[in-house]
Amino acid sequence: MAAAAAGPGPGSGPGDSPEGPEEEAPERRRKAHGMLKLYYGLSEGEAAGRSAGPDPLDPTDLNGAHFDPEVYLDKLRRECPLAQLMDSETDMVRQIRSLDSDMQTLVYENYNKFISATDTIRKMKNDFRKMEDEMDRLATNMAVITDFSARISATLQDRHERITKLAGVHALLRKLQFLFELPSRLTKCVELGAYGQAVRYQGRARAVLQQYQHLPSFRAIQDDCQVITARLAQQLRQRFREGGSGAPEQAECVELLLALGEPAEELCEEFLAHARGRLEEELRSLEAELGPSPPAPDVLEFTDRGGSGFVGGLCQVAAAYQELFAAQGPAGAEKLAAFAQELGGRYFALVERRLAQEQGGGDNSLLVRALDRFHRRLRAPGALLAAAGLAEAATEIVERVARERLGHHLHGLRAAFLGCLTDVRQALAAPRLAGKEGPGLAELLTNVASSILSHIKASLAAVHLFTAKEVSFSNKPYFRGEFCSQGVREGLIVGFIRSMCQTAQSFCDSPGEKGGATPPALLLLLSRLCLDYETATISYILTLTDEQFLVQDQSPVTPVSTLCAEARETARRLLTHYVKVQGLVISQMLRKSVETRDWLSTLEPRNVRAVMKRVVEDTTAIDVQVGLLYEEGVRKAQSSDSSKRTFSVYSSSRQQGRYAPSYTPSAPMDTNLLSNIQKLFSVSVLTGIIKISLKTLLECVRLRTFGRYGLQQVQVDCHFLQLYLWRFVADEELVHLLLDEVVASAALRCPDPVPMEPSVVEVICERG
Repeated sequence: MAAAAAGPGPGSGPGDSPEGPEEEAPERRRKAHGMLKLYYGLSEGEAAGRSAGPDPLDPTDLNGAHFDPEVYLDKLRRECPLAQLMDSETDMVRQIRSLDSDMQTLVYENYNKFISATDTIRKMKNDFRKMEDEMDRLATNMAVITDFSARISATLQDRHERITKLAGVHALLRKLQFLFELPSRLTKCVELGAYGQAVRYQGRARAVLQQYQHLPSFRAIQDDCQVITARLAQQLRQRFREGGSGAPEQAECVELLLALGEPAEELCEEFLAHARGRLEEELRSLEAELGPSPPAPDVLEFTDRGGSGFVGGLCQVAAAYQELFAAQGPAGAEKLAAFAQELGGRYFALVERRLAQEQGGGDNSLLVRALDRFHRRLRAPGALLAAAGLAEAATEIVERVARERLGHHLHGLRAAFLGCLTDVRQALAAPRLAGKEGPGLAELLTNVASSILSHIKASLAAVHLFTAKEVSFSNKPYFRGEFCSQGVREGLIVGFIRSMCQTAQSFCDSPGEKGGATPPALLLLLSRLCLDYETATISYILTLTDEQFLVQDQSPVTPVSTLCAEARETARRLLTHYVKVQGLVISQMLRKSVETRDWLSTLEPRNVRAVMKRVVEDTTAIDVQVGLLYEEGVRKAQSSDSSKRTFSVYSSSRQQGRYAPSYTPSAPMDTNLLSNIQKLFSVSVLTGIIKISLKTLLECVRLRTFGRYGLQQVQVDCHFLQLYLWRFVADEELVHLLLDEVVASAALRCPDPVPMEPSVVEVICERG
């Protein structure tokens, strides 16, 4: 055990012997330990940090640099029992084997690298040896070349100086030759039309001729060149003024004239005047397409022609002007801006005239494409001529067209609503004229609601094209904010809903006006339509609008609750007017039946008067009509003793036409609440009609005088009404009270008030 403990330490290599000299063992262990630290990339501090011992100078620390095996063994023998010593030996042997294995693995893994490095060094020695020989030969050759070069330079020194002087003289002679030949060259260039080459020749010689103009020979050349240059400038001006060439050729003429020293201010005016003529010709051709005689092209073709012709020409003029007359400074820029603003305004007026012809059309896709190209084409001149405000003016035109399209679609929605009402009128009148049974109110209501909703969706889809991502102007602030909130939501959707409510309320005018000619069924249908809008449709439409048009505007908008309140108020007014109209019809029958009869000399009653049967029939028909749109709930089967049977009018036909608002794609509502609301409307409608009718009957009875049999006839009629009318009201006591007042009022106005026996009255009513 002592031999094992004194053997190789943790840093020993596989070839170390435990029986070696004591002074060499610590050195070998430190070397091996250092190699491991280098291999694993550990510094001295990291190695110390990873050691288990708290003190790096501890001689008993196996991993320390100052480890002493004798001290370590003495400590183990003193402090550890035999079992612990055995365990320490076993652990130390395991660690030694592990370290040996690691060291062998390290040597094996790097063996190939060592061999490769040795071969590389051997090759480098051979290559450097060859390179040294070549460098020696190169140095020898360079020395020979240097010697030859020095001897040649010494031999040719005199000749080099003479050659340099001769080369300078030759260059000077060539320049003089160019100057003497300049008039002829300029003349030939002018004759051949090579104006650019002539201007370049003049530019090269101008400075020299100016410098040596005091010499007679140079002065003559200068005079000849000035004459030729004047003729050249005249021809360039003539070519420029003729205007037969395009904008690039015109710009080239101006550039050559400027190079010849012509006044820039005059050339600037002539350039703009000529450009004005060409652009005005483009405008005249566009205006000719808007004339009455030839058929105008579609708006997309018109904007394409304007963009490629006028806008493209304006861009060329602006680019050429800025390149040629940049030295003019702010004054020149203002001239160009005023020029572009004037002609651009005329072009915009033509575009607006053509766009105005599209306002009556129903398709927005072609119009939006045309506006997109119009706006996109004006980006370039807008960037070149920011001071002219062309891009802003184009955006304003697009915004005005968008507003007009919103107004057009609002007008279309109103016309569609009025058309639906006309169809309903015709459908209600057609069965009466043909003697056939027409569509029910529930079917008509469904058709109207679905038609209006489809028109609203179509309008939203049409105006949504203005905010498509591929459209160039959709990222403008107006189309990201005001167009969505104030234009589409408030102007189109909210405006139409309010217009629909106002149109419906207009049917509630006095009978002498529009309301007198309105079918009662139409009033009932509109009331139900407004009620459905209040319960679900308004919320659905506004939610659909907000989803399609993401509003980024903070402007106030109309709350859904406000529109729902307006729709509910419209429904209430329509129902109130419906009650008045239907109550007036029945009241007129009752009034005429009372006023046209001689109640003093009437015969003993044997039957119920026909008018009372008609009243019950009309009331039943009204109840059926209301029940088609408003659920009336479960009717009472029996009431007081005065009604022993159920009126046979209540058949299964009442249940066939129940209206269910399936056209509204909204969230499901509380069916119990909806049923209660419908029942409330139905009962209140019939209650109001019956109340108006019976009060009219009461007032008519108060104005007449009755005989005995007249009183008995009133008694029979009232009992008959009591048998059937109680079913149509929520509080049957109201019917009983009014009918009792009618009978009592007749008795007060009867000189001989002898009532009929109740049993006889019941028999007559049952027989009637």
